[in-house]
Amino acid sequence: MKRLVAMAMMLLAMTFARESSAGVCQGEFANPITDICWSCMFPMKLGGGTMLEMDQEDTDNSSGFLCTCSSPPMIGVKTSFWEPARRVDITRSPYCFVSLGGVSIDPGIRAPEGEVRLQADNTRQSNWQAHWYVDPILYYLEVVLDDPCLETGSFDVAYMTEIDPTWNDDELTMLLNPETFLFGNPIAQAACAGDCVLATTGFGSNELFWCAGCNGSIYPFNGHVQAHVSLVQASSLVAQRMTAKLHREFLMWGTSGDDALCGIYPQPVMDKTQYKYHMLYPIPQTEKMNGKCCQPFGRSTAVWGAGKSYPYKGEDFAYMIFRKRNCCLGVGL
Repeated sequence: MKRLVAMAMMLLAMTFARESSAGVCQGEFANPITDICWSCMFPMKLGGGTMLEMDQEDTDNSSGFLCTCSSPPMIGVKTSFWEPARRVDITRSPYCFVSLGGVSIDPGIRAPEGEVRLQADNTRQSNWQAHWYVDPILYYLEVVLDDPCLETGSFDVAYMTEIDPTWNDDELTMLLNPETFLFGNPIAQAACAGDCVLATTGFGSNELFWCAGCNGSIYPFNGHVQAHVSLVQASSLVAQRMTAKLHREFLMWGTSGDDALCGIYPQPVMDKTQYKYHMLYPIPQTEKMNGKCCQPFGRSTAVWGAGKSYPYKGEDFAYMIFRKRNCCLGVGL
C-alpha cells in the first residue's frame, strides 16, 4: 500500500513539474489574401509626404524630397514603407514546420523537445524551437511591380534552431551575447518596465536594447524563457530573440533610417523600432483593434493575444515580420 501511495505521489509531482510538453506537429499554410494584415505596410511615404497612412504606427523619417547614391550612381526620391519580408515559426516540437502546413521531418539530428514547466516557486519556464523563413511576399506575388526597394527572391527556409548548438545551450549562447552579464541584475531588468510602457504606447527604446518591452528580456539569444506568462507572450518573446540573434550573426541587416537609403547595412544590435509583427497561426491576427492588426516588438500580449491560443492545435505559432524600409527610389545616372 505504501509503495502504491509513493508511486502515486511521484506521478503527481511529475505532472505538476512538467505542465505541458511538445505534442503532435500542427500548422497551416497561410492564405496570403485573408491571413495577412496588409494594412501593416503603411504608412507609405514618398518625398516626405504621406501617400497612405491607414491609421498605422510609424517611426521617424528623414526630411527632404530628393536623395542621391554613389554606388551605383543614382538620384531619386526618399520613400518609406513597411515590408513583409520574413516569417518565423515558434514551436515546442522539434522539426515541426508550422508555416508549411504542420509538416514534421526527421533528419536524424537530435534536438530537445520544448515544454512549459511549473517551478517550485509557482513560476513557469518554457523551451522553444524556431524556424526562420525568407518571405518577400510583395515580390513573388507581384503586388508591387518594378520597385527596386523591394527584396527579391522566393519563399524559403533560412534558419533552423534545431541544428544550432548555441540555441539549446546557455553557455554556448554566451559566445553570441557575452554582454548578457551586464543586464542579468534587478536594476537592469527593472528598467525594462519603462520599455514596456513605451512599447505599449508606440515603439520601444533602442537605448534599452536588452529589453523586449512587456514580453521579457532579449537575452539570452535562445529559446529558454525564464518568465513564462502565456504561450503567446513566450512565443512572441522568442520571435524577437530570434530576430536579435540573426542581427548579431549578420544574417539580418539594418533597413531603416538615412543609412539605409542607398542599401541595407550591418546592424549587429537590432533596432527594435525597425519591426512590427502579427500572428499567422493558430489564429490569423487580421481583426483590427483600434484600427491596427499588428504591433511593434515589445508590446504587451495581454490584449491582442487574448484567445489566440488553445489546447492541442493552438500551441504552435507562426508570425509575419514587417520591417521598416527607407529607400532612395529613382534611376541610375
